[in-house]
Amino acid sequence: MEGRYVFGVRFRLDPTRDVTVDPDEFETRLSRSAEPPGEEGWLFFRDNLWRGNLADESHFRDLTATALGGVTVLDVDYRAFEVDAAYREAFRAAIAADLDAFRADTVDEVVNKYLGSSLEVEPDSE
Repeated sequence: MEGRYVFGVRFRLDPTRDVTVDPDEFETRLSRSAEPPGEEGWLFFRDNLWRGNLADESHFRDLTATALGGVTVLDVDYRAFEVDAAYREAFRAAIAADLDAFRADTVDEVVNKYLGSSLEVEPDSE
């Protein structure tokens, strides 16, 4: 069972010595593993996303800068929540078990509220 959040990141290198870099800005894809549904940290989507976008972009840039070793992060945008079929099933079941906490009537409402249309299920690799 696997899930991961995917972000686009644009960052700048700021050398501290008598060196220069060219280019000094780069774009990359950053992935963050998703905790299994029901375990500590699994509500990352609820705490950081809203309608398929970052809820607090400035805060998330700071978190990303720390995760990347202190580079200057210029921009971060949420791209997708990629899951396999087993993760999706467990994710939806965990949401369904506590719909009141999400102030929603259905699992689809919760998914749309936080992830927009960015939940991508990977085909089985068997």
